[in-house]
Amino acid sequence: MSPKIPPAPADAASRRAAKPTVVYPAGTMPKPDMTVLEAARSTMVKTQEIVVPPRDARAFRVLRGQFFRIVSIEGPQVGDLNLWNAHDLSERFFSGKTRALHATHVGAGDRLWSTMPHLRPMATISHDTLGWYGFDTDGAGIHDVIGTRCDPYTNLLLGGASYDFCCHSNLSRALAAELKTDARAVEHHVHDVLNVFMCTGFTADTHQYFMKASPVRPGDFIELFAEIDLLGALSACPGGDCSATHSSDVAACYPLKIEIFEPDRATLGTWNWPSPSTYQRGHGASGNH
Repeated sequence: MSPKIPPAPADAASRRAAKPTVVYPAGTMPKPDMTVLEAARSTMVKTQEIVVPPRDARAFRVLRGQFFRIVSIEGPQVGDLNLWNAHDLSERFFSGKTRALHATHVGAGDRLWSTMPHLRPMATISHDTLGWYGFDTDGAGIHDVIGTRCDPYTNLLLGGASYDFCCHSNLSRALAAELKTDARAVEHHVHDVLNVFMCTGFTADTHQYFMKASPVRPGDFIELFAEIDLLGALSACPGGDCSATHSSDVAACYPLKIEIFEPDRATLGTWNWPSPSTYQRGHGASGNH
């Protein structure tokens, strides 16, 4: 039985007619100097590359001031990205605040923000070969910060079956391997992701989260500039291009490649490196403000 919907009040139309206000106006926030990043990009030298197998994940480390790319190499494939402060796993990517400060989908010039109490840019998107896509007629865009990550708990809840190669599990294994421990001991560090290359939106009628075939093709990449020392993990999603399904062995899946680049550090001389938030953390408690 569906829940009973109460009748609309007499002033329902005027209530619905309230004008929207952007919660965090973009103009109030300092923008990254993309001119500096372009100059640094022109000097980059590749120092490392890591291939992430289908339905698996790999961890990687990036130093502050380096660039890293996530590259499609064989076929259309979505990736789930986690980022941590390499020296403190409690500071990690905050997809919700990134979404609030930028948009539901991110691209060149947007930043990936860290969790409170740090709340600072962890990385800036310096280039995106899919920047041409924009938003399509279904309202879908690329590189979303809406979804969480496919996980075995939701899969069991909705499908009644256990599946060990969801992105949550993949990221847990990759982090555990990097830290030389057990996946159960570190899975609480795995967090909501940047859905790299994923094409998503909300349905116009039911406002449900949807996915559709990613437009990514071999050679496409998203590139990020590390603003702090990073530990990352990337999962090649078991949904492949996420055109129909995920969390299964049905979809065609392909590897992804992580490339790390070192620029001429002299080109970054004017870059404004982020520090943790200076909020005093009293939170209004007596004697702490």
